[in-house]
Amino acid sequence: MLGALARIALYAAGAGLVLMTVFVAAQVFARYVLNSSLTWTEPASLLLMSWFIFLGAAVGVREGYHLSFDVLLHFLPPRFSLWLHTLSDIVVIAFGFGMVWYGTQLCLGTWNATLPSLGLPGGFEYMPVMAGGVLLIIFCLERIARRAAGMRTARFGEAGLEDA
Repeated sequence: MLGALARIALYAAGAGLVLMTVFVAAQVFARYVLNSSLTWTEPASLLLMSWFIFLGAAVGVREGYHLSFDVLLHFLPPRFSLWLHTLSDIVVIAFGFGMVWYGTQLCLGTWNATLPSLGLPGGFEYMPVMAGGVLLIIFCLERIARRAAGMRTARFGEAGLEDA
């Protein structure tokens, strides 16, 4: 189930990247060919960029490509690696809680404002922070649970968890 969630987040991030590219291309075309400017493309592109960055980062954590503290692994005996990876995941969980907590505060605090070009509540700008934080927490808890059960977790340079 978490593998499907990661896949959905990754596809959504990819779609956001493609859509942002289309918006920027449309803006360039409108500005330099039609001599007119589309006012909504820049804020929409920034909003999409926030979504694909936070979703992609969360999936990167799950797959072992992002947010890890591995410096001590090079100096300590290999038997400490499981503990250090778990400690790293716990630190990332704390970071995820911070993202959820402060993202929620920002979202609620700006909800009554309006994004002028898009007509959306201002809180929409901070929803990607909250969603990314929730996914970080879920994926790190999965990694800790897999490690505790003696199962493999993805690490940078190893095969991913495609079937997990």
